[in-house]
Amino acid sequence: MNNARKYVLVIPDGAADEPCASLGGLTPLAAARLPEMDAVSRGGVLGMSSNVPERFLPGSDVATLSLFGYDPEVYFTGRAPLEAAAMGIPLGAGDWAVRCNLTTIADGRMADFTAGHVTSDEGRVLIEALAGALRTEGFAIEFHAGVSYRNIMIVRGGSGASPFGEDTSTTPPHDIPDQLVEGHLPRGRGSEMLRGLMRVGSELLSAHPINAARVAAGKRPANAVWLWGQGSAPRLPKFEDTRGLKGAIIAAVDLVRGVGVLAGWDRIDVAGATGYLDTDYAAKGRAAVAALDRYDIVCVHVEAPDEASHEGRADAKVTALERIDAEIVGPLRRALEARGNARILISPDHATLLRTRAHDRAPVPWAMAGAGLEASGLAYDEASARAGGGPILKEGRRLMDLFLKA
Repeated sequence: MNNARKYVLVIPDGAADEPCASLGGLTPLAAARLPEMDAVSRGGVLGMSSNVPERFLPGSDVATLSLFGYDPEVYFTGRAPLEAAAMGIPLGAGDWAVRCNLTTIADGRMADFTAGHVTSDEGRVLIEALAGALRTEGFAIEFHAGVSYRNIMIVRGGSGASPFGEDTSTTPPHDIPDQLVEGHLPRGRGSEMLRGLMRVGSELLSAHPINAARVAAGKRPANAVWLWGQGSAPRLPKFEDTRGLKGAIIAAVDLVRGVGVLAGWDRIDVAGATGYLDTDYAAKGRAAVAALDRYDIVCVHVEAPDEASHEGRADAKVTALERIDAEIVGPLRRALEARGNARILISPDHATLLRTRAHDRAPVPWAMAGAGLEASGLAYDEASARAGGGPILKEGRRLMDLFLKA
């Protein structure tokens, strides 16, 4: 290794929130029992950062780039190409990736952006059906099955004109829970193509035997295609070239994996990591501790708090945070303390509000501890971070600079 110090970044996705009446006026971070995160915060530096520049929608795509130290204004081209990178799907100069959600639409409303967390096996069959049936004039399209409801469509441009432009606008389905979808359909260049594919694809899915079986079993059907998050191939400078550190990414969702892959980090897949509340927290913690022997910097991303907020479940969000604390932060903190020359950083990518069940661009609290850092003495939550006098970063990409500073 070219740097003796070890670094760990833990991302509890969407952990930041507002005070909630159901939690006695506390945020989930304040309501949860988090002795390990509190130990990091009390023994180190506590601050806040804005990880989503004003012109972008708040989401893990832009925010994860910021947390890794990349300027979204320079490197962000769209959400879907980050996921395509994780899936090993090559994108040429004229190609575009588009996120393809399997969703449940009922009475014209976005009833469930996860289609009842349709299984990956079911999703693969449905995506294969779309791939065999959908066509569009002037461009070749491909469909690639991902995890559960998360899939990718590729539009191959070749040497022809780009199908999309700067005015192309699409809406993340997780931002419109229970809302009428008509006002959130694609707009701008290429929107007619996207709307047509969504319409025909949804007709196909509604009649598919898998969805008939899901309805018969009392489950929500994956009866609609939702296309969004389009983007061309991004080009990120390798983290090891710019920072001199060899990294590894542990995540269950392709979006975060993709940022790591594009940054040149090795991807470590963990059996039992689901990207949902039932993920194997302890297995991710063990994998991260083991990775410290081979890597200079290790990132562990956990989707569960974000999913709980999207479902409006305060109790589930608190439980997810407590399990991250006990089964991931705890083992890592102890392993790093045993090594001596090390630092740990805990930071959500963005806030996800239980009240709205959607992402929010509010600044998020972060805490870092380890070699060369002074103690704040404060617990890890939003109010402490705002009042503690620590660094308030208007550009979240600066947090990595602070973390790696000698």
